[in-house]
Amino acid sequence: MGQLDAMVEAILTEAMLRKNYLEGDLVNTIYFGGGTPSLLPVEDIKKILAQLYSTQQILPDTEITLEANPDDITNEKLGDWIAAGINRLSIGVQSFFDDDLVWMNRAHKATQAANCIAMARQNGFSNLTIDLIYGTPTLTDEQWKHNVTTAVALGVPHLSCYALTVEPNTALHYSIKNNNAANVDVEKQARHFELLVQWLEALGYEQYEISNFALPGWQSRHNSSYWKGKKYLGLGPSAHSFNVDTRQWNVANNIQYINGLSKGHVPFEVETLTESQQLNEYIMISLRTSKGIDLPFIKTRFGSVVHDALLHTARYKMLAHNVLITNNVIVLTPSGRLLADGIAADLFQV
Repeated sequence: MGQLDAMVEAILTEAMLRKNYLEGDLVNTIYFGGGTPSLLPVEDIKKILAQLYSTQQILPDTEITLEANPDDITNEKLGDWIAAGINRLSIGVQSFFDDDLVWMNRAHKATQAANCIAMARQNGFSNLTIDLIYGTPTLTDEQWKHNVTTAVALGVPHLSCYALTVEPNTALHYSIKNNNAANVDVEKQARHFELLVQWLEALGYEQYEISNFALPGWQSRHNSSYWKGKKYLGLGPSAHSFNVDTRQWNVANNIQYINGLSKGHVPFEVETLTESQQLNEYIMISLRTSKGIDLPFIKTRFGSVVHDALLHTARYKMLAHNVLITNNVIVLTPSGRLLADGIAADLFQV
């Protein structure tokens, strides 16, 4: 048995062993992500979905998303994915300019990025999301606008847009360190973000989370469930799971993962969340969304003392015009969205 076959068998085994993790909750979103699931043979996708349908209570209209790279997408694969039950694609486009793609060390070309979207729509995928990266040294303001308007013109109803972060010990990190590549410009990233919000709002897209924009009715159920703090089950190496009280994550090493499952146990670590951690996680996640922090929920779930302390800190933040408190909800202002992580940290209750 090859490693790919062994990996699929391990995932199928894990799905069976952890069938009770969600405690019978109805499932309305399945997500194939992390790595390159678009390289997985369609028969393996079918096997995994069949196992999930046999071990979980999955709703008939469940959103089933597959992450795909533009250079992996073909007419044949698109037809196979739809036949297997995939009904939403998340495509890692990043940019419609070759200079950006080369700088980001991406394998596909700009023409592939545009063509694969058109191809997906022609094959029946109306529910599409793409990733776009802004603030790179090679991307001008005019090119950034071209990227955004190109996605809209291609009929993409959902966009996830991120400022590129240079991770330590990556090829890009060392290229920048050795002066072989230009570093990112934080001021440019902030400007691109502000322009993005203006452009997409004018085009009818709702910014329902800091980095995510959708036309009415096209919000990601998968993303929204995560931001609402709902339980989720992750399968495979490095996969994370959450059941409100605990968070656990599988071993990252493929061989260790496969070997563990071959012996009938899931190799993972687990963390039991304190009440403060649960509160702060709710603050961090909900503050990023257009729904904001629900103050009545805070009072009911965590008590009046916590509620009053949070409200006091939020009112102080209002003086800097970074948050609004309206209808018992704390939300970020447009300027506050640029400082979301810092504001959330300031609101944390120890």
